[in-house]
Amino acid sequence: MSVSRTERLLNLLIALLNTRYGLRRNELREKVYHDTSGNDVAFGRMFERDKNDLRSMGFEVETLTDLGWSEDDPATTRYRIGKESSRLPDVQLGPEEWTVLLLASQLWERAALGTAAQSALRKLQASGRLAEVELPAGVQPRIKPAGQAFDDIVAAMHARHAVSFTYLAGSTGKEEERLVEPWGLGSRFGQWYLMGYDRARNAPRHFRLSRITSAVTTLTREQYVPPSGFSIRDELARLPELPLRTAVVDVRHERLLSLRRRALDGSRHHQAPGAPADGYDRMVLEYRDPEILAEELASYGPDALAVEPAGLAGAVRRRLQAAADFSVSPVPAYAFPDARARTARKGTSEDQLKRMLQLVPFLVHNQGLHIQDVANHFGVTREELEADLRILICSGLPEGYPDDLLDIQWEDDHVFITQDLDLKKPVRFTVAEACALLTGLETLNGLPDLPGGGALETVTLKLLAAAGEEGLRAASIAGPQVAPADASTHATVRHAIESGSQLHLTYLSPQRDAVTERDVDPLRLYSLDNIWYFEAWCHLVDGLRNFRLDRVQDVRPSGRPASMHGPPDGGVPAKLFTANDDDTTVTVQLTRQGRGLADDYYAERTAELPDGGLVAEIRFGNTAWLPMFVAQHGGSARILAPASLADAARDWLAASLDRYAG
Repeated sequence: MSVSRTERLLNLLIALLNTRYGLRRNELREKVYHDTSGNDVAFGRMFERDKNDLRSMGFEVETLTDLGWSEDDPATTRYRIGKESSRLPDVQLGPEEWTVLLLASQLWERAALGTAAQSALRKLQASGRLAEVELPAGVQPRIKPAGQAFDDIVAAMHARHAVSFTYLAGSTGKEEERLVEPWGLGSRFGQWYLMGYDRARNAPRHFRLSRITSAVTTLTREQYVPPSGFSIRDELARLPELPLRTAVVDVRHERLLSLRRRALDGSRHHQAPGAPADGYDRMVLEYRDPEILAEELASYGPDALAVEPAGLAGAVRRRLQAAADFSVSPVPAYAFPDARARTARKGTSEDQLKRMLQLVPFLVHNQGLHIQDVANHFGVTREELEADLRILICSGLPEGYPDDLLDIQWEDDHVFITQDLDLKKPVRFTVAEACALLTGLETLNGLPDLPGGGALETVTLKLLAAAGEEGLRAASIAGPQVAPADASTHATVRHAIESGSQLHLTYLSPQRDAVTERDVDPLRLYSLDNIWYFEAWCHLVDGLRNFRLDRVQDVRPSGRPASMHGPPDGGVPAKLFTANDDDTTVTVQLTRQGRGLADDYYAERTAELPDGGLVAEIRFGNTAWLPMFVAQHGGSARILAPASLADAARDWLAASLDRYAG
């Protein structure tokens, strides 16, 4: 992180905020940049970069010219930032509105919009004290975006840059290069879709993110103008649902109970010619999306064989072959960073400046807080916070007097600010921040027992008014539905959490391929999109476990109070997998398309690879299902160590492909 760059951006911002008539470029060069190099071209490029950085943070850098002169003349062009146009308007929220807003800000699961949502929330908190609120007991809904492609397209869309990628066409099954102006991203039918203008076909098209087979490249030198009033939610509402079809699948005898539960009565449906192999039963399944079913069937390996239609069988075979090819490819050179490097925070001058611009108004409205409390609020160490404060107290008006510097004291470990240089209000929302909060609020519609009655509507209207034009662009992103499919089971578990009651559970475990009964003490509910889980202390295994609500066959109160096992890990997001001391550490290689799995499974260490992929160390409690994991992800993941697990996955894939070779 370049401290000089952070200081330069901060001093440039203060100078432009505190001038009524604007400052010429030569004045800024002398008084802010202190540039005496004489290289006009290099300075001009640096100045343009800095202006663009300030604009990306929400500041409108105005260009003023003397009457009759052109903006191209640096001698007559002046620059300033309007204070009111760059400030976030005051937003007064009640406790119930804060509760809804906190839920919305936590929706995004580790994606770039998650960072934007937290930044927006801190801006709102910086303008006043956060009301004392309690989130609903143990309820943590989450949105799970579609990996790196999602983040790359969101960034390009907000900057209005076109993107290119390789796409597997659903109609032809062939990979094609696409050049697209991204207009919107949204979730429908359990899939994320990009809607935009396909330049090769000169027409609007939609693209499923799961069919993007390459890294997304952003064309930063190009810009486009999206259609006025575009709404991705309205566009996706017109997208027809895929027709209901049937597939013929041979399943190993007495295996795959979860699949068998969905089987139709074969005597009433079309059957493929021939008979299943010995030890297999023929079943008929209904499905809509062949890709989703192919992913599931691939994960079952030799225990399931797609017979008809041929397109489905081919999709399963391609996924298995890609996984097999990746599993035998050369192992790349990699090295995990040492412990000190792993704990070092990644940051840029822009990140640090954004934090400091939230820090000043927060300190103005929260005088005298302990320095560690301030650091905790911003998610940094005390050392990082003190580095921010040291830069701030050295910043001020160009060639000003001591009173023209920011004045902050923290000698007694309590932080006070007495000179804020009119930075006492947070900067307005960026497009990403407005999208993250407003899309999150919209996604909460339909969540059972949402607190506050009409608080969701009122806080949405207040944020729309505060966000201005940036808020209108929130229509470019639409999240999935987070309402649980089984509202009754959800309500039973939630009531048990609130009342501290134990539950008796009948549960289908696909990994064990068995139905078990157990008593559990539920601790919290959380979701990834509309798939809900609950974490509980399981008395059958005497440990913490996570259960999917759609795999619960029966649940009822046991009549006993829940035991005290301590509060659940309150970290955000809720972990799907609870680590135990006897877990196995597995080294996994992930492609660029599959690197998001490192976050999904809470990798403890990662090593970047030159091709954009990475190697990750992940802890697994049950390793028997890892061959299914490799097959399911079809060439995006493979096991490197332990060698026994890598061999087991390769054997599993070979046996699976042998079934299709026949």
